[in-house]
Amino acid sequence: MLEGQTKAIRRVEYTAPAFWIDTVDLTFDLDPTKTRVLNKMRVRRNPDVAAQSLRLDGEELNLARVMVNGGGTSFKIDGNQLVLENLPEGNDAFDLEIFTTCDPSKNTQLSGLYVSNDSFFTQCEAEGFRRITYFLDRPDVMASYTVTLRADAQKYPVLLSNGNLLEQGKLEDGRHFAKWIDPHKKPCYLFALVAGQLVAREQRIVSRSGREHLLQVFVRPGDLDKTEHAMNSLMASVAWDEARFGLPLDLERFMIVATSDFNMGAMENKGLNIFNTKFVLANPATATDNDFAGIESVVGHEYFHNWTGNRITCQDWFQLSLKEGLTVFRDQEFSQDMAGVQSARAVKRIEDVRVLRTVQFPEDAGPMAHPVRPDSYVEINNFYTVTIYEKGAEVVRMMQTLVSAPGDEDGKQGFAKGMKLYFERHDGQAVTCDDFAQAISDANPGSPLAQLLPQFKRWYSQAGTPRVLAEGAYNSDNKSFTLTLSQSCAPTPDQAIKEPFVIPVSVGLLNASGTPMAVRLQGDTQGQAHPEFSKTLVLSESTQTFVFENIESVPTPSLLRNFTAPVNLDCALTEEQWLTLLAHDTDSFNRWEAGQRLAVQAALRFIRGNHNPQTEPVLGADYLEAMKAVLNHPDLDSAFKELVLTLPSETYISEQLESVDPQQVHAVREAMKLQLAQSLQTEWQTCYTQNKVTGAYSPDAKSSGKRALSGMALSMLCLAAVHDGTSIWPGKALQAFKDAHNMTDRFNALVALVGSGHELAAQALAQFHALFKNEALVIDKWFGLQASTPDRGGNILPIVRQLMQHPDFNLRNPNRARSLIFSYCSANPGGFHRTDAAGYVYWSERVIELDAINPQVAARLARALDRWKKLAEPYRQAAKTAIERVAAKSDLSKDVREVVTRALAE
Repeated sequence: MLEGQTKAIRRVEYTAPAFWIDTVDLTFDLDPTKTRVLNKMRVRRNPDVAAQSLRLDGEELNLARVMVNGGGTSFKIDGNQLVLENLPEGNDAFDLEIFTTCDPSKNTQLSGLYVSNDSFFTQCEAEGFRRITYFLDRPDVMASYTVTLRADAQKYPVLLSNGNLLEQGKLEDGRHFAKWIDPHKKPCYLFALVAGQLVAREQRIVSRSGREHLLQVFVRPGDLDKTEHAMNSLMASVAWDEARFGLPLDLERFMIVATSDFNMGAMENKGLNIFNTKFVLANPATATDNDFAGIESVVGHEYFHNWTGNRITCQDWFQLSLKEGLTVFRDQEFSQDMAGVQSARAVKRIEDVRVLRTVQFPEDAGPMAHPVRPDSYVEINNFYTVTIYEKGAEVVRMMQTLVSAPGDEDGKQGFAKGMKLYFERHDGQAVTCDDFAQAISDANPGSPLAQLLPQFKRWYSQAGTPRVLAEGAYNSDNKSFTLTLSQSCAPTPDQAIKEPFVIPVSVGLLNASGTPMAVRLQGDTQGQAHPEFSKTLVLSESTQTFVFENIESVPTPSLLRNFTAPVNLDCALTEEQWLTLLAHDTDSFNRWEAGQRLAVQAALRFIRGNHNPQTEPVLGADYLEAMKAVLNHPDLDSAFKELVLTLPSETYISEQLESVDPQQVHAVREAMKLQLAQSLQTEWQTCYTQNKVTGAYSPDAKSSGKRALSGMALSMLCLAAVHDGTSIWPGKALQAFKDAHNMTDRFNALVALVGSGHELAAQALAQFHALFKNEALVIDKWFGLQASTPDRGGNILPIVRQLMQHPDFNLRNPNRARSLIFSYCSANPGGFHRTDAAGYVYWSERVIELDAINPQVAARLARALDRWKKLAEPYRQAAKTAIERVAAKSDLSKDVREVVTRALAE
């Protein structure tokens, strides 16, 4: 139990509910300051659980009436629960009616029912429904919902809820109503309503079965021209899920609604997805290629929840990755398929792994480390983490890898069989991660997954990132290569000892000239007729040895191809071997990884040797020549080149160090970037020219890749020019900014100017704001860019403080708060970790200020100092003092208190 907090909820203490709720009939009379909610439920006792009282959750509700079977009944309020004790005996169902009121206009937490821009929205996951009415607010209580909405017809012409529209019409006094019925049972966290001034883009589609469906994307008037991509993404998602997994749309209509005030990216409420505008609104003038890609991914993610999350949901919140990890995996697969060609698929995989390694791996090594299936929590909102989502997706991906078979090398057919069995067994149920893993295993009885399932499930129960050590030895006498793999995992909070994981490791071998070599394990009879050039090994013990036969010369091993497991890999390759992989590996991920390894090794040598980046070069000639070869390579995609030339982040470099001086890391990485800019100026100029995209804008993978590389080239050329004391390229960047026909090119030019520190940046920033002052999402970019720009002499924090006074800044809007405050505290290590501790003081002020408004957002900001114990002095003590300053507040939310208490724990 954390000091000063509510008792932690523990997974082992799960019990089924004492009562079931079969039907829910809700009637809302919507009013901004006093919304009336009539909740009629059909309730019955759970015969398997002995309990006398029914305890219903509720927060910030005004209770007016409680009735059982039409008559009054006694009740009491116990904290945030309504307790009913004198209930009908026996197993017969009874009617429970509860009438409450609430004030949506004062709901700054954006959880439950709230008002945004004069419209009503809801957010019920994880525990927001209790802020709407008293209820058994837990995911294993699944009921059928009928919802009637009543409101002023002029103020709120659109009335939406889950499922299918049953009836609508006029009422007296200028009011109107709409009645919705959801034909599928669902937990209350999937409930949603929307009411307001909205317009819709509509599209009718026909499924493979011949059934017609209506798709709708609702937005504020004036934003309809930014909805085409979201609609196209939704149509693609519906078609993909039916084609890949045989999962059709199961409602007459499917709706997406965008709001600018939202804590999350989006929410998968059954048939009525509510989205942050960031993941709906896009046109070429206001959205970048990354925005278009993000919309496609998030629309897909929320739609795929219709089956993996809604039709089958979680027994309890400890099983959150059952829906989130699985659905992230599904949206990653969707995005790869939408990318089309293999090279674009590889780029997507690299981008996903980069997020995992720069965000999730540090989480696994920090105070908030937790298993993919946590064992306890104080506030469930704190566990919507990259571990649950991204690492959970990697666990699902490993399952797919481990059910591969001859003719199904990638495991997709075996995994699809497992998904089919999962739905046959559990459709309409609230289940566990174990149930999912069992279904995938049972559908593939001869697979490594089936053989090792109990051990494989340690990925759900053990926190931390395993470390795999690879050691190779070549025997020229018998032409064999012996590969020894060992695994370990460092202790994490409450888990000192880790048992071995099941780790799939894909391996290939290259000869000295970079040509792939056939791989065959000793004693393996397969692959003789048709040579294999890649093999997936399964590491399930602390140490295992694998011997490859008929290896004619000393090989360079290509290990963990396509990143087949979320582990840290230690392999003592020479610089020459890494350069061979960078130049020749047929696995695109490992080709990229080789470049990252070389850059990280150079940075670490420099930092550990206390060299001065102002006077000595960080990068060697061989590395620079290799990067030049990548830029000049005629067959590599532009998007892949851009990824290879992007240096490892300061965060990732810091994670490789035992003790971190953030300013030293920042200085070294900036020096590396400047070296790349100056040494490859000819290549950057060629790249900039050759990758300009003319004609109508398209967010396709090839065009996006060209714009990404062109933008990088312009940034490098501006950086080199400023260092050399010329204004030629900054001048060209300003002209490119003015001439741009789409937001990607315009923003790339702005980034180049601001990132170089040239005086023309101020002019461009002012023009950018003037052009887009009425586009909230674009102004978010404007704030975010200034807050995340490399720090030069401590100038960023004063800029951030000044921007907080800007008329366009609004702390209550999560997007705006994230764009400025999070960009500085979480995405700008060189600016945030100041020797005078001013960045930490700013962080503590903002955490406390946000906590009073929106604890969920505040708790996410609080995690910016998770890794304070790795810091060198004077940063370490200053960071601890800042965390203690927050922890000393007596009225902190449990969201923030859990984070800071865990951070300070020894």
